[in-house]
Amino acid sequence: MTPSDYKLIPSAFSATPSLDAAGSTTVTAATQPGATLGALGYFVGTTGVVPNGLGVDRDALTRAGFDGAVGQTLILPQPSGPELIAVGAGKADEQNAATLRDAAAAFARAARRAPDIGLIPGEEFALAPDRLGQLITEGVLLARYRYAELKPTSKHSALTSLELIVPDGQVADVAAGIRTGEILAQSANLARDLANTPPSHLTATDFGDVAARLGAAAGLAVEIFDKKQITELGLGGLLGVNAGSIEEPRMIKIVYTPAEASSPAPAHLALVGKGIMYDSGGISLKPSDPMHLAMKMDMAGAGAVLATMIALRALDCPNAVTAFLMCTDNMPSGSAMKLGDVLTIRGGTTVEVKNTDAEGRLVLSDGIVLAGEESPDAIVDIATLTGAALMAFGQRTAAVLGNNQELILQAMSASEATDESIWQLPLERRYRDQLNSDVADMSNMGGKYAGATLAALFLADFVGETPWVHFDIASTMQSDSDDLWRSKGATGFGTRLLIDLACNFVPVK
Repeated sequence: MTPSDYKLIPSAFSATPSLDAAGSTTVTAATQPGATLGALGYFVGTTGVVPNGLGVDRDALTRAGFDGAVGQTLILPQPSGPELIAVGAGKADEQNAATLRDAAAAFARAARRAPDIGLIPGEEFALAPDRLGQLITEGVLLARYRYAELKPTSKHSALTSLELIVPDGQVADVAAGIRTGEILAQSANLARDLANTPPSHLTATDFGDVAARLGAAAGLAVEIFDKKQITELGLGGLLGVNAGSIEEPRMIKIVYTPAEASSPAPAHLALVGKGIMYDSGGISLKPSDPMHLAMKMDMAGAGAVLATMIALRALDCPNAVTAFLMCTDNMPSGSAMKLGDVLTIRGGTTVEVKNTDAEGRLVLSDGIVLAGEESPDAIVDIATLTGAALMAFGQRTAAVLGNNQELILQAMSASEATDESIWQLPLERRYRDQLNSDVADMSNMGGKYAGATLAALFLADFVGETPWVHFDIASTMQSDSDDLWRSKGATGFGTRLLIDLACNFVPVK
């Protein structure tokens, strides 16, 4: 789905069609450019033939400062018809899926004023036609994303149509790839919309309502648990974080079952998403700086999981997937949890609260225990968890940790396929004693070093023997500027990665 499919209104999203419905951008494969195009792009590598359609040779491009590097564009205005855009395809021996997605995004940004655009891929990228269609569609739709629901004066030009001009024999295969690219990009843009939404417009209750509507449209089973039910389930971590808020928490369970029964039974993957709708830090109040402002995105993990689940039916995912979204805000008040309080996580583990701003691991621990009770083949959690990950990796790479290297390798394969960069950190168990407590089974904080590893070690205590991977996406939840297909604001990071992982998941030992 695309932003216009679900019009944001105060505190809610309106009813939304499934991903099988047409979005606001029509993407097609054709053999000739349409008559209404405002911009037409051609890929040009650093060497080789310059497409005749551009009407200039390489010497002219070089004099204009264009050398064909990936991400480079040159607009060639025309007296009539669409403006022509040379799009850098890079060096022949470095062209791959990621550079194609980047080049398509660069074209989309260069053509940002045109609602109807076309691209002639040519033969620069030696990829299968369906893969070509998918990657170009992803790059363009991700790059043209804007969150403008609450900005009626926005001058952003929405993209109405994209045409990929290919040889007649490739049209059907490219069209099939376009469909996949649309689903992946629309899912990531849904996650972006959720994370970009102001916290008072998207509470935990609202998030549950959104999940129920979108899940039903996508053929998913959705259960929404309110505060009374959460109490009955013994989700002490979620209740403790919620204690200072006037907004009720929500635990959201979403189940995807493949349409076709298989023998043996399909593999079963469990996903757990951190959904802190706004994180003030609680009593351990955050400083009033730009990071505090960004804490409306502290539910980006849950947003990525929801968007992932919405895509599975449309992509005919062969594996069963169960998701748990742990949603609340974290606010300071007279009823808020205090430093020194002890919470009881589902299953009975007691946790001493040494910092109320280390709240994500508290809600995730409840979710991980719930996930484990489903006896899945593996558990994957995703969370904007630690500033340590941001300090280590910057805004382009997320941390990954886990207890099973085979599963981590599957995560890395999904990362490579989607160009959502991750880097493995050690689950160094020699640090575990830093989480010991004098009054409870464990505490929610360790020492001042290795913060991402300590947070993962906390979660590992609730996983048991189930293969498990943890994504810490605090570093990648937002982009400070437009950067190829990464639009400014919430990135939707992890959505396409999780979709790829879920669809290609193989049980590990």
